[in-house]
Amino acid sequence: MTDSFGTKSKLQVGSATYDYFSLSKLAKAHPSVDRLPFSLKVLLENLLRNEDGRVVKREHVEKMLAWDPKATPDVEISFHPARVLLQDFTGVPAVVDMAAMREALAAMGGDPAKINPRNPADLVIDHSVQIDSFATTASFKENAELEFERNRERYAFLRWGQSAFKGFGVVPPDIGICHQVNLEFLAQVTFRQGSTVYPDTLVGTDSHTTMINGLGVVGWGVGGIEAEAALLGQPITMLIPQVVGFKLFGQLPAGATATDLVLTVTQMLRKKGVVGKFVEFYGSGLKGLSLPDRATIANMAPEYGATIGFFPVDEESLNYLRFTGRPEAVVALTEAYAKEQGLWLKADAQDPVFSDTLELDLSTVVPSLAGPKRPQDRVPLKDMKSGYEKSLVEMLSAGKSKGEDDEGGGKAKAAPAAEVPAERLAQSVTVKQGRQSYQLGHGAVVIASITSCTNTSNPAVLVGAGILAKKAVEKGLNPKPWVKTSLAPGSRVVTEYLRDSGLLPYLEAVGFHVVGYGCTTCIGNSGPLTEPVANAVVEGDLVVAAVLSGNRNFEGRINPHVRMNYLASPPLVVAYALAGEVGLDLDTQPLGTDPNGREVFLKDIWPTNDEIKAVIRASVKPEQFRSQYANAMEGDALWQQLPVGKGSTFQWDEKSTYVRKPPFFENLPKEPKATQDIKGARVLALLGDSVTTDHISPAGNIAKTSPAAKYLMAEGVEPKDFNSYGARRGNHEVMVRGTFANIRLKNLLVPGVEGGVTVHIPTRERMSIYDASMKYQADGTPLVVLAGAEYGTGSSRDWAAKGTQLLGVKAVISKSFERIHRSNLVGMGVLPLQFEAGQDAQSLGLTGHETFEITGIAQDLAPQKKLTVKATGEGGEKSFTVVCRIDTPNELDYYRHGGILQYVLRQLAKA
Repeated sequence: MTDSFGTKSKLQVGSATYDYFSLSKLAKAHPSVDRLPFSLKVLLENLLRNEDGRVVKREHVEKMLAWDPKATPDVEISFHPARVLLQDFTGVPAVVDMAAMREALAAMGGDPAKINPRNPADLVIDHSVQIDSFATTASFKENAELEFERNRERYAFLRWGQSAFKGFGVVPPDIGICHQVNLEFLAQVTFRQGSTVYPDTLVGTDSHTTMINGLGVVGWGVGGIEAEAALLGQPITMLIPQVVGFKLFGQLPAGATATDLVLTVTQMLRKKGVVGKFVEFYGSGLKGLSLPDRATIANMAPEYGATIGFFPVDEESLNYLRFTGRPEAVVALTEAYAKEQGLWLKADAQDPVFSDTLELDLSTVVPSLAGPKRPQDRVPLKDMKSGYEKSLVEMLSAGKSKGEDDEGGGKAKAAPAAEVPAERLAQSVTVKQGRQSYQLGHGAVVIASITSCTNTSNPAVLVGAGILAKKAVEKGLNPKPWVKTSLAPGSRVVTEYLRDSGLLPYLEAVGFHVVGYGCTTCIGNSGPLTEPVANAVVEGDLVVAAVLSGNRNFEGRINPHVRMNYLASPPLVVAYALAGEVGLDLDTQPLGTDPNGREVFLKDIWPTNDEIKAVIRASVKPEQFRSQYANAMEGDALWQQLPVGKGSTFQWDEKSTYVRKPPFFENLPKEPKATQDIKGARVLALLGDSVTTDHISPAGNIAKTSPAAKYLMAEGVEPKDFNSYGARRGNHEVMVRGTFANIRLKNLLVPGVEGGVTVHIPTRERMSIYDASMKYQADGTPLVVLAGAEYGTGSSRDWAAKGTQLLGVKAVISKSFERIHRSNLVGMGVLPLQFEAGQDAQSLGLTGHETFEITGIAQDLAPQKKLTVKATGEGGEKSFTVVCRIDTPNELDYYRHGGILQYVLRQLAKA
């Protein structure tokens, strides 16, 4: 390594001496260091430490020192994360790819042992548990057993990976959610490798990797493809970003939670527009926010659109390290290093220079929910009744809004809402459930779930939910019989402190039994509704609701029968389980009545801040974290009984429907073919705004009539054993058939129809998107997708790009792309193209029935180059230009090689 700035230094901490690259020394010659945002200081140190004259050059450090906060980012740097975090849905395909790469490298004459993590990696199994059993003390055990039964092949494969790959750790199922485990256990804040110390940094295969920003660790979600490259020692190429400063001052008022705060922040930042930018929080309000409060805000960076939502290291960071049982030596090193490097937040320090700023008085935050379809659509609790009524009319109306506020690929312009008959608004169905009989109508809360790392990492809101449940039980309140209740903590520590505090029995008394330790409802693993409720929803075509303490609420994500999804704090989740419907004003309308017939209101059972603090002081202890994580990697008896395959290469089972050898590296030539213009292309799908990665590659249920279901049944799999798309990501045959198969996808080639359907243009025949793709590919016809704004928003889902590539799509043309999905498309050799400002498919008069030619690819393709598109249809030829959203030279290399993994393979073969 090169040290052209002479910053390599020694740091003494206690009796230990460490090497480090000193920002303080650099600042003496370059005073601009001291005014950089903290997050950019971390990137600056990363450049100094990795300077090698080839990938990281002196000029890259100089460009960072000369950072212009107002300039449009155009300086590319290489970021070397200290480690990689994976979860099983995105992690399994990463391990599958690495296993296949070992074979491919051997076939190219290379050493397969080179396919090994160069950076430490941890995979936490959290995405597979589903809520089949609920509201009983046996629910956790029953769901865990079903999880292993469904995922035995995948889990055995991961056990092989843990033994076959060096530096690859697996946290077994039923331990916790990856981001909460990262926050409470894995993160070090200051990373140590040999004698060298530096900031802990990471990338993760889940978009909510940003949660760790709350602890002062720079990290963000990337696609599985990019993460695999990072595992293999490749840097993350990025542009030096703009940094938006978010000033917080004042204090949260009584009754407001960190959940209310993050929903407010999300709404503000979405309105501001921070996609592709870092957000850094500062101001006097930080000192009143606990570390879990900060982690909650950082967690939802994908929802507010930022790459990260960063909080600098301060005294609260150290308190949290101690609180979660980290060794005192780790705390001491973090304090000494952060202070020495200027990475410590001082109360009296001058504010950094930011690209832009906004501010929030914390005292103005009010109890809120967000929904019914997007996390940025905050609804103050006092406005829930009117907000619900407005949303209901829009959903029931034949002419409902399909504009930019409609998630799922609607039209770009809103249509006026049609009148909805009063009897339709008041529609209900009589449900007979055992001995009970009740009316189920629109707005009924059929799912109430305390779920997700966003909130279950925060003792304040979990204890708050427990106290509210206790008061509700004491008042004689019960959840409504149609509500599916669940408690799915992000770590076992939560259960321990709820049990020690005496609050768990009260949560169970209102139906909130522990159902598992994983993402569950937040990612669509809510499990089926009870049959009587599900049948009533279908019979009455009812618009029913879920209330969850999660971070995403896109339509179709939580449960196929539930169209309204509201994000809320855990105490409000319990409150809505008691109320049973979202169309109430909980300020003025009661939750229910006590045994004497007296009305009980939310204010009667809402916990006070003092009550919450007293329980936390008495019941949440460092020993709980130490004991729960002491043997976290060992797993339970179900895990330990799994067979472990031997050998450095995996023995593929051709009969497996979970783990199959992927086709991406078959017959890979040693040199890539020359890039070609796209000619004679057809449109596979014409989509609107805010198409999410859930729409492109759903994670949830496999519909019984879908192409994926037909494949599984042909392989002898019964519908009851389909599991989910997410669980079968190790099998490309399932995943390509599931691409664009979301039941809520709106393909405008088939107006008025929802689901994975399209028109095969040459024959005018309506068929599944998969079947159309196969017909086009058999004819040698390249494909394109046309889309609106924010294409690929949502989860960092590698299969959204992999499936697109396997469907034969050569280019996606949209108004704008969400960051991770754009990167993933390039990483799979699919060209992301952006309409010029002010243009889209509708304004250009494109129907999707045209034949497309895209030129400028074969000659002198460059980042951000303008390409020419010719669309020829019945109305003649239209020509327009698009911007090539290959953003960096490294990405151009990846595209030329057909993808990032193919590029890495060829580099390793040459070496």
